[in-house]
Amino acid sequence: MYKLLLCLKYLRTRFIALASIISVTLGVATLIVVNSVMAGFTNEMQKRIHGILSDVVIEGYGLSGFQNADDVVARIHEIGGDRVAGVTTTAHVPAMLNFQFRGQWVTRQVNLIGIDEATYADVSDFGEFLLHEENRRRISFALREGGYDDRLPKETGWERRRRYALLQAAYEEEMRRIEEARTPRQFSATYPHPNPLPEREGTRRLTEEVHVPPPVFDEPNSQEPPAGAARDLAATSQAAVTDPFATARPAGPPPLAGESGQTGHRFHPGEEQFTGIILGIGLALVRRPTEEGKSEDFFLCAPGDDVKITVPTDGAPPQPVSENFTVVDFYESKMSEYDSTFAFVPLARLQEMRGMIDPLTGERAVTSIQIRLEPGADVAGFRDELQAAFPSAQYPYRIQTWKDMQGPLLAAVQLETTVLNILLFLIIAVAGFGILATFYMIVVEKTKDIGILKSLGAPSEGVMSIFLTYGLALGALGSGVGLVAGVLFVRHINEVAYGLEMITGHEVFDPNIYYFREIPTILDPLTLAWIVAGAMAIAVLASVLPALRAARLHPVEALRYE
Repeated sequence: MYKLLLCLKYLRTRFIALASIISVTLGVATLIVVNSVMAGFTNEMQKRIHGILSDVVIEGYGLSGFQNADDVVARIHEIGGDRVAGVTTTAHVPAMLNFQFRGQWVTRQVNLIGIDEATYADVSDFGEFLLHEENRRRISFALREGGYDDRLPKETGWERRRRYALLQAAYEEEMRRIEEARTPRQFSATYPHPNPLPEREGTRRLTEEVHVPPPVFDEPNSQEPPAGAARDLAATSQAAVTDPFATARPAGPPPLAGESGQTGHRFHPGEEQFTGIILGIGLALVRRPTEEGKSEDFFLCAPGDDVKITVPTDGAPPQPVSENFTVVDFYESKMSEYDSTFAFVPLARLQEMRGMIDPLTGERAVTSIQIRLEPGADVAGFRDELQAAFPSAQYPYRIQTWKDMQGPLLAAVQLETTVLNILLFLIIAVAGFGILATFYMIVVEKTKDIGILKSLGAPSEGVMSIFLTYGLALGALGSGVGLVAGVLFVRHINEVAYGLEMITGHEVFDPNIYYFREIPTILDPLTLAWIVAGAMAIAVLASVLPALRAARLHPVEALRYE
């Protein structure tokens, strides 16, 4: 009982004990906040990486890929059995993206990915990162009428496409009229005379110059279509009934730009689309700062616009080939590496575009096969089984898990977390040295009291336990307060960040850099436990040396000068 009474007395009367408690509190709270934020960041990053990369990926070497994909898929199902949740084939190639913005061409370097919309959702979380709600449920490369994210321009999808087609038709018509007005037209006709005379045998040529005055618009800079443009467009659509090429219009999906010359079909941009493409949102927008110190999204293109894709063919040597595509949706994983480089198109269209089809057998080549396993399956073990079934000496495949493919990035994040923990534990170590100095002062100051206790029969172990209990009490109190403070701070960290933004006028967590709208956090009970246990252990270890010195004091030596 005397041990607890002395400990409580020292805690209440020592100001330096309060300083030690505050040091432990700050160290524990800081460690909790940093580990929670790093865990949240790592989890979000891994989730988004895993969302585009399945559990196991089989890649071919080079852009040509491999053509026996069906045999490999069958072997995968044979090896994996019930562990395999889904398999899909893809093609990854470097490409160049071009689109027009305000009359200027914008060029982007992209990683073009051909996917099978029927099976790609079975191996990844790709659909969760699309902006259109229907595409999240089922991936489609068809342009939607509406229902896109509120951040996109008001007119998006078919509404935007029809409006731009109307403006383009009106613009081309007015340009034609202006050109005709500026250039004299020569009308030449050769016809037989109804009553030919000897001197008029044969034919005669009529030449006539027609001058048309230039058109006048009420608003020359207006973006609205000129008067009569809607009527002209309606007349053009009505004329399609008697269009001799109308019967040649193919049924099914909209024709591609490269096929219009082959089928005789005249492409109508207000009624049809090119092959759909899903762009990473970073390719289509610019984030610019506002006067309030925040940022806003400014879109250079939106669903409904047409873009041009240029890829190398599969020949030797490769040759560039270009086709038009229609943007149907955006992909937003909130990771700049993906959102600013990835573009997705139908796998079959990409294979045809690059010539990845064997002309003799008709077999299509792919560059990778992605595999999703059932939850709880041993991903690394399944990778090893596939590597044994497809040895590198016989098969030109590279078989990796998604963690293997992102190993350097994940290792860098793990190393950063470890270094931060070591540095922050030094704060608690400083508090430990404060406890050590405090206890040495107490031993020197209370030498007479220690001598009296030992002369009254207190054992050395009892004297030592007084200081150890004192150190444990400092560590427990400081760790407890730090645990509560750290958890509360993590729970309200976004509110704290918002308050700092209001005070400073600048974003604390800039989405231009991190691509997170909110600070991600995860409170792991195991992490909280080892932080608290580590802080208490440092406090107890700091009290061991003073406790040993007090326990070794001889009562006679302690009372000699009293």
